[in-house]
Amino acid sequence: MIRRRFPWLSYLVVVTGAVLTVVPFLDMVMTSFKGPGEAGTLPYRFLPEAFDLSNYRAAVDQLDLPVLFRNSVVATALITGSVLLTSSLAGYALAKLRFPGRNFIFRLVLSTMMFPPFLFFIPHFLILVHWPLAGGNDLFGRGGAGLTVSIAALAMPFLVNGFGIFLTRQFMLSVPDEVLEAARIDGAGEFAVWWRIVVPQTKPVVVTLGLLTFVDAWNEYIWALLVSTANPDVMTLPVGIQLLQDHVDPTRTMPIVMAGLVLSVLPVLILFLLLQKHYIRGVMLSGLK
Repeated sequence: MIRRRFPWLSYLVVVTGAVLTVVPFLDMVMTSFKGPGEAGTLPYRFLPEAFDLSNYRAAVDQLDLPVLFRNSVVATALITGSVLLTSSLAGYALAKLRFPGRNFIFRLVLSTMMFPPFLFFIPHFLILVHWPLAGGNDLFGRGGAGLTVSIAALAMPFLVNGFGIFLTRQFMLSVPDEVLEAARIDGAGEFAVWWRIVVPQTKPVVVTLGLLTFVDAWNEYIWALLVSTANPDVMTLPVGIQLLQDHVDPTRTMPIVMAGLVLSVLPVLILFLLLQKHYIRGVMLSGLK
């Protein structure tokens, strides 16, 4: 009723939300071009006096950006690929296969979503430390650092995602059973049914889950910081940028930090722009809020 009588109110809310979202991002970009002493001064100036690209060169040098970028890309790719594969397979099994204990397993999956991920970081770290025959450990997981010194440690706690299984399972329930039965009658196995019929029909939700997982993995900080204490060589972009910000003069380094943040945001922004149509469709079809 209010929307019909005051249509301008909807546009006002949308425009206000867009401004509140875009302005901090633009401020980050503008700060990345500011010179020494310009950031954090009063009165505050949104635009830099001169657009200086030296901050980006300094970010690459001081942050050792190529190494941090490589670590983030490898960890994010492992996590995203594993979550998409395991969520799709588990979602298909829970949605379309009949076996004893299916509902109980689904409830267990739902229960994992009730706990914050960082609650399990210490147990995960201890498991990786005592991983047998890795990082100098013997068969019983003693004597070395285990997998904590490898880049695989960045990804292992996040390879399976309960929310991803739930999301794909709910979407796969809408796939007609008759189509799957016809494929089975024609001689297709379960893997072929999943790969050739279910996966193409669930492309929007897969893209949505992939983007959400990519963003979470790319921005992961607490676990990456914990792992990097065991081996600084596996440090990721969020950890490196935060350490730079904590240990140097902010009035001189804030533009460099912002330049590093801009570079770290670019992969996420580019990926979203390329896949935004599938993402929006997946959000609409899955009812994701």
